[in-house]
Amino acid sequence: MLTKPIVMLDFETTGLSPDMGDRITEVAALRIADGVIVERYVSLVNCGVRVPSFITSLTGITQQMVDTAPPAHEVVPRLLDFIGADALAAHNASFDEKFLRAESTRLGMAPMHAGTVCSLKLSRRVYPQLYSYKLGNLGSQLGIPFRGTAHRAEADAEVAAEVLLHIGRHLASSYGIAAVEPALLMSVNKLAAAKVAAFLRKQSATAQ
Repeated sequence: MLTKPIVMLDFETTGLSPDMGDRITEVAALRIADGVIVERYVSLVNCGVRVPSFITSLTGITQQMVDTAPPAHEVVPRLLDFIGADALAAHNASFDEKFLRAESTRLGMAPMHAGTVCSLKLSRRVYPQLYSYKLGNLGSQLGIPFRGTAHRAEADAEVAAEVLLHIGRHLASSYGIAAVEPALLMSVNKLAAAKVAAFLRKQSATAQ
């Protein structure tokens, strides 16, 4: 399961929208291969902006931490190089991907990842019976503990990566799909929850 590499990404930011001038303050990228996390890139980021007090209260990331961190023009190219052409994943992927593209564009660069998987949407489709899909609640329901501080990039990315691995194991055990590849997860992302089971049964039958 999860036979091809996929990179789980998480950003901490100064706000919700790069179009409104919000920037990244921390990044974690964890590469998953052969069912385990095999490599990671983690860094605070100095984007030369003010960290709002409510962000510090939420994340614990202070202005001093950001001011003394590596600058964005160093971190972002390293991040893009780390991701490379592997598939990308994130919990609420549209949020993280828009920041990735915005920060890349500022430097005249472009991400090269091979498609994106949203672990939030995927969880809703694969586990429609759960009461909440917020990362902390989702992890608790699936028996995945936080090993660090919630709302810090590495801790969040690690839980999201474990959620993705949990989904991969579930698809393997419930549908007999031994090779759960990013392309399959992207296809499930696009389906209505009611259609997922029939789609996966068909995929299993085709693979046999």
